[in-house]
Amino acid sequence: MEFTFDLNSIWFILVGILLAGYAILDGFDLGVGTLHLLVKKDEERRVLINSIGPVWDGNEVWLVTGGGALFAAFPDVYATVFSGFYTAFMILLFVLIFRAVAIEFRSKLDAKWWRQMWDVLFSVASIFIAFLMGVALGNIVTGVPVGADKEFAGSFFGLITPYTVLVGLTTVALFMMHGAIYLVMKTEGEIEEKVRGWINNAIIFFVICYVSTTMATLVYYPHMTQHFKEAPFLFILALLNMLAVANIPREIHHKREFNAFLSSCAAIAALLALFAVGIFPDIVISTINPAYSLTIYNAASSQKTLETMLIIALIGMPFVIGYTFMIYWIFRGKVKLDKMSY
Repeated sequence: MEFTFDLNSIWFILVGILLAGYAILDGFDLGVGTLHLLVKKDEERRVLINSIGPVWDGNEVWLVTGGGALFAAFPDVYATVFSGFYTAFMILLFVLIFRAVAIEFRSKLDAKWWRQMWDVLFSVASIFIAFLMGVALGNIVTGVPVGADKEFAGSFFGLITPYTVLVGLTTVALFMMHGAIYLVMKTEGEIEEKVRGWINNAIIFFVICYVSTTMATLVYYPHMTQHFKEAPFLFILALLNMLAVANIPREIHHKREFNAFLSSCAAIAALLALFAVGIFPDIVISTINPAYSLTIYNAASSQKTLETMLIIALIGMPFVIGYTFMIYWIFRGKVKLDKMSY
């Protein structure tokens, strides 16, 4: 693989880091949501919601930042993807809003029907968000109909294929595993033991989905392995991913939940790194003609813009990272319900 460490490549990596940060941070939020209905008592559901209560909205900032970086660095990609996936993104935005409303409104009324309604909406929204994100990633792998004018020439239902659905299910399974591990860190007593019992099943579900997706990718989309054939040392990413997943049950067995969570974070980062290496230097692959694909070069802003934005990013990113660490440090420890809780 020929890799030139220029501004275009740097911004490809930076956008990837921001989106990986979102997947890691909001991933456990969504995972908690997918598991929410598995507990039945009102107090237990409150504990689950309050485990993410102080951080869920801050986690979504990483998605906004990633979208902003994509717009600044690769405006043609932003325009093509957001116009072509317009219906999907509007559904995603609507569900994101509904999930936030569910968190805020759930405990405003002490009525069983009210809380049950918002619980169901919160869980369904979380599953649907994770699924749609996986479908979007699946379409980046398969490619989409983009013409010479850089315009999307497909339809919403054309984005839904067996492969993209499989990637969507794999994403849901990944976030379920990630969320279960996070909950073990944040809960105690009976709830912790209940959640601890979910982790192995979540890992098994993820591994089945992951192996199935990997096999489908190797068979139907071999272009994703081209760079790994050209530079075999990149296989270390796949090895690191497998080791990270394998380390999770070991750390859980030894009751080292934080180490298990770090392994889960590493697994997500390695998966996205594998994805990034597979598509590089393309960002949107055209199924009409490979020459119409949007790459980090033909879809990028000017070099002056990339340079200016890099300076801004280097100044701003430490604040974002510092704020994130500060919030998690302040709200560390087990969840305790009080009158200020959701």
